[in-house]
Amino acid sequence: MAEQNNPAPAFLARLDAVEARLAAHAAAPPPPGLTDPDPPTGEQWDAGQVWSHLAEILGYWQREVDALVARQAAEAVPFGRVKSDPGRIAAVEARRHEPVPSNWAQVTPAIAKLRQFLEQSTPRTWELHGLHSARGDMSMERIVDEFMVGHLEEHADQLDGLMARAPAR
Repeated sequence: MAEQNNPAPAFLARLDAVEARLAAHAAAPPPPGLTDPDPPTGEQWDAGQVWSHLAEILGYWQREVDALVARQAAEAVPFGRVKSDPGRIAAVEARRHEPVPSNWAQVTPAIAKLRQFLEQSTPRTWELHGLHSARGDMSMERIVDEFMVGHLEEHADQLDGLMARAPAR
């Protein structure tokens, strides 16, 4: 994925694409039904839960990444949370019944902040590592892929699936 040790351009292209997908979903009525089961947990969400989670995740992970960058540690430092984290679960429930535009209004500035982070990243940024309690030692590239850009793509895929199964209107 890295382009001469700088994965930022590829991440930015993916971020632009997923932002457009999410914007299209935000402009449409939320589809009924539940997402496909999450492979590790079997968890299924309705569109409100997906949007609630989207409203919270980038801010959370951006703070975690910013802390890793601020520490500039030579070794991997602890960061992050797991799916069973009570704060994560509470955040999903808290905004679950909010209108999609309200949740989307939280997502767009978080995407802008991630874009700025990627544009301003340095070679040193991509050398950093974090130590996740469930996933172990993770490079910054893997963190951004799995918890930020890739995470948005996963939830856009969930919304795509809900829309595909929705009855025609």
